[in-house]
Amino acid sequence: MINFSDLTFIFRFLPVFIVAFYLTPYEFRTLTLLLGSLVFYGVGDIKMFPVLLGAVIINYLFSRALKGGGSKVLLGFAIVLDALMLVEFKLLGQFVDSSFMPIGVSFFTFKMISFQIDNYRGKVDEKAGFLDIAAYFVMFPQIVSGPIMRFEDYVKNPFMKLWNRENVETDSESASETETDQEKEIEVLETVKNDSDSDSEIINLDTDEGMEKLEDTGKNESAAEGERPSKLAAIEDGIRFFVIGLAFKVLLADHLSMLWRDIGTIGYESISTALAWLGAYTYSMELYFDFWGYSLMAAGIGVMLGFPFIVNFDQPYGSKNVSEFYRRWHATLGSWFRDYIYFPMGGSRKGNLRTILNLLTVWLITGFWHGVTLNFILWGMIIFVIILCERFILSKLPKFLGDFIGRINVLVLIPLTWVVFALPDNGMLSTYFMRLFPFFGVGVSINQGDFIKNVGIYGIVLGTGLILMIPAVYGFFVKHRKNPVFTVGLLLLFWACVYSLSNAAGNPFMYFKF
Repeated sequence: MINFSDLTFIFRFLPVFIVAFYLTPYEFRTLTLLLGSLVFYGVGDIKMFPVLLGAVIINYLFSRALKGGGSKVLLGFAIVLDALMLVEFKLLGQFVDSSFMPIGVSFFTFKMISFQIDNYRGKVDEKAGFLDIAAYFVMFPQIVSGPIMRFEDYVKNPFMKLWNRENVETDSESASETETDQEKEIEVLETVKNDSDSDSEIINLDTDEGMEKLEDTGKNESAAEGERPSKLAAIEDGIRFFVIGLAFKVLLADHLSMLWRDIGTIGYESISTALAWLGAYTYSMELYFDFWGYSLMAAGIGVMLGFPFIVNFDQPYGSKNVSEFYRRWHATLGSWFRDYIYFPMGGSRKGNLRTILNLLTVWLITGFWHGVTLNFILWGMIIFVIILCERFILSKLPKFLGDFIGRINVLVLIPLTWVVFALPDNGMLSTYFMRLFPFFGVGVSINQGDFIKNVGIYGIVLGTGLILMIPAVYGFFVKHRKNPVFTVGLLLLFWACVYSLSNAAGNPFMYFKF
């Protein structure tokens, strides 16, 4: 498998592909993207390569039959077929052999399902051809672990000749005069986030209308018509996000994983309560920076190729409650469930009992999507219960009290749920929670020095991670990312990442296994 944090990918595949993409005539870049993505996938998982090809062809044939409407029965059949493919390979990968689960199957099946639904709803132009659709399904920046880009965002790329665009190459000479579409989109997202920081907006985001309003705000603020983005500016901006994502992965997540592994090596039955809590927060930070880092790298590669910047993480630990946390964490997955399961089932518009059923369905599927073992289902159910409590209990409390408890939920309960997420073995999970909550003194008297020792070893990494989790810190980077001082800093970060990777085998991204 080619990993975004592999030196081979960074210094060979990626630069060669970027050069090949832009040297390819405008009319044929979709084909270049498709072929490059197939090579990327084939090198990583040649055994399951026919599965991907078969899924692409079958979904294309369904899209032709469903274009601009068609039979609901046929749409249902297409959705069931994709869902069964996901379920079958999840079960085979878990209970037979992990090699039977195609890389990225959880992500490309969801893209295929959403595409079929959008196509049925008339949101996909009937003139979209096989190359356009196939390249969307398999594009290498996203096929392994997302983000889950919608087809309507995919077609916004100004550097590829699509069916709905004149055969005219974009003008690259406006680089110094105009901002790229991606830059404007990032700025709009920052503006929307700042403008919607009021409590009423956060509450409204729980409703169908509130989410639609937020989306419309971003769409209406898109780049001014007639401004032409620059390929060079897009590549430069994409590199910036790629490097910061690489640093999150290599310099933070990989080092945090060492502490989590050390705790497992000691044995959960032998760690102190203090170290157990440190472990819970360490794993939370590791997962955050690993997946956020991957998402930034994937989005950065997409920007280099002209695609819109996809925000998959929006400072989730700054959220006021768990509901908001999961609108900001893995946002493209959350919006997928919202638009293709929660809203079609009625959302929150058909009474409390129906709302509870809809939320239960979403979180059951979310748990199963991550894995078929009991801990993932349990994790999903715990989140479901927390969100219900926030919705029907916290919302009735005085505002200041509800907000306070909501933030406690984010900062205390979320790390505890990640422990459930991390440990598939029920015995290990119960032992770990006995250390977290040492009733009758169990765990309290165990080697208290292990906490101080590990804080001494990993204190710098832990402290750096905590600082970078502060929303204003990353926002400052986005705002000033073109400052020469930041550019020098990114070069130093890139050198540090390369040095670290050249001296140790890099860890695969954690979400690869999903």
